[in-house]
Amino acid sequence: MIIEVDSASAVPAFEQIRVQIERMVLSGVLPVGMRLPTIAQLSNDLGLSPGTVARAYRELEGGGLITSRRRFGTVVAERMTAPSVSPGEIDRAVLDFVRDLRQLGASPDDAIRRFYALWKTV
Repeated sequence: MIIEVDSASAVPAFEQIRVQIERMVLSGVLPVGMRLPTIAQLSNDLGLSPGTVARAYRELEGGGLITSRRRFGTVVAERMTAPSVSPGEIDRAVLDFVRDLRQLGASPDDAIRRFYALWKTV
C-alpha cells in the first residue's frame, strides 16, 4: 500500500491519509479483508505522529470502510454495494493530472507512457 503525505499541503495529513485509503478501498485496490498497516507502522513509515494516523483510521472506521479489532488488526470492511466512480470524479482527477504535468513541461506522449508504466506498479 502506497500512501504519500504532502507536508506543504493545506490539507491536514490525517485527511490526506484518509482520502488515499478510501480511494484504494472503493476502487478495489485494497480488497475486503486486506490487513492495513498498524498505526505505529504507518506513522513510522510516513514520519507522522501515531495520533495523526489514528485519526485517519477512526474516520475510515466511522465511514464503514475499515474495521479494527484487537489481536486481529485493522482490515478493509465488507461493503454491501459495489463502488462506483462518477465521470465527474474521473474528470477532476484527470484535470489535476494534466495541470501538474503541464506545469512540469511534460509532453502528452511522455505523460501517457509514464502513466501506463506506473499504473501497473500501484
